[in-house]
Amino acid sequence: MAGNRESERQVVITGIGVVSPIGIGVADFWKALKSGTSGIRATTMLPCAPPNHRIAGEVRDFNPSQFTKTREQKKALRVMCREIQLGFAAASLALDDAGIKDGDVEPDRLGVEFGANLMLSPPEDLAEAEAACTDPTTHEFLYDRWGDVGLGQMFPLWLLKFLPNMPACHIGIAADARGPNNSITIDEASGNLVIGEALRVIARGHADVMITGSTGTRVHTVKSIHAMMWDKLAMFEDDPATACRPFDRNRTGQVIGEGSGVLMLEDDSHARRRGAKIYGRILGASSACVGTIAGRGDTRRALAQAMHGALKDAGLKPQEIGHINAHGLATIESDRLEAGAIHDVFGDYASKVPVTALKSYFGNSAAGCGLLELAGSLVALSQGLIPQTLNYRSPDPECGLNLVAGEPLPTTNRTFLKINVTRMGQASAVVVAGA
Repeated sequence: MAGNRESERQVVITGIGVVSPIGIGVADFWKALKSGTSGIRATTMLPCAPPNHRIAGEVRDFNPSQFTKTREQKKALRVMCREIQLGFAAASLALDDAGIKDGDVEPDRLGVEFGANLMLSPPEDLAEAEAACTDPTTHEFLYDRWGDVGLGQMFPLWLLKFLPNMPACHIGIAADARGPNNSITIDEASGNLVIGEALRVIARGHADVMITGSTGTRVHTVKSIHAMMWDKLAMFEDDPATACRPFDRNRTGQVIGEGSGVLMLEDDSHARRRGAKIYGRILGASSACVGTIAGRGDTRRALAQAMHGALKDAGLKPQEIGHINAHGLATIESDRLEAGAIHDVFGDYASKVPVTALKSYFGNSAAGCGLLELAGSLVALSQGLIPQTLNYRSPDPECGLNLVAGEPLPTTNRTFLKINVTRMGQASAVVVAGA
């Protein structure tokens, strides 16, 4: 499907909101990126994890009430789990950064496109109800007591705290956004996908401004167990900040994280009429889903298809890309498959185009990672720089990529490609031109 072409409305980025392990708000976020400061630390939020896995990219000093503007919004925090609160806060920051005030956008022309994971209830939320249904002698759970006894012990609006469409709902209500409102739940691919969807909505003329973001956490009692069961996690060593090493020969696995990133996407003419600051422009977007006969995701083919599609949508050749903001999961297999996909698409240029991998700063926050990583390139490009990858000291010869490491890299080419992929072979890509 054709995207942001000359015959359609042009879509620009007019605001950024980040709630991340390396900073809340653009200023602190950029300060950490510029100095190469990691947000991965030892954590006490995962008491059941083995000692050598008790590290995470955790958002510190987060007070969700600071991002509410009315008493009703403050009350609504009671029905938001942490992921929703992170997304709500990032959206609030993005709206403020864009300078959008009451009356600047017609409510019917303001929409929300948001990505999230399936949200899980922590065991403590179910503890009282479970105890009420458990035989004290046999410790057997009595299912026939659940309806009459167990449910009565639950918080009445418990379910609303964990629905993946609720970030978009809460943000839409708070911003009085009555335009298109949609939610996407495709794990790490969600961030680029919501950008692609919002791009089409504005290009079709169905909205002037879209609050576009994603949120996620794997720093969670149940989700961290899933991570240990399904994924290769980095081993804890002397310094947690060195644990996540995308594309490095000595990488040992991914690090779990949490966070949310939000971009304000806006019709170019609408943005210029109100004198908005412009961070960049969305040039194209694409996605792919490829699986193997064995039922596993085909990371390499999926990423290659998504990259080809995004470049075609943007009307660009690989050699016109100034850098790639990689998925960079930091597992042996995923990084090599991703590198293979880059070589498939970029050919001889694959070993020359600068690549950055920002999970090295804050780990993998699942649905939240893509927008945080993309925001990293945007804020760095506003300073004429490509952000560096942390912990890249020994190149993996089987990857053969040109990683930006040691310090941010000055650049005059502000067009970049952002890619992400899930373990199920769902890939997404966007092409962005920094201002």
